Amino acid sequence: MAKINISLDAELVVEVMVLAGIGSPQDAVEAVVRDYVVRGHRTEARTELKGQNLREIDVTPQEPQG
Repeated sequence: MAKINISLDAELVVEVMVLAGIGSPQDAVEAVVRDYVVRGHRTEARTELKGQNLREIDVTPQEPQG
């Protein structure tokens, strides 16, 4: 796996470490990034299901009204 080096604000990384209960800055940042990716996938899945449900509703013929 390819690795990259980036600079981050030390206070920000320490806050993540404290909130996540992780002792390593590297592990803390990786945990945040992995969580972000997982949330994105969940959001995509929900949005896709909602879109499919709306399409199913639009396809269903409606009874004449009035």
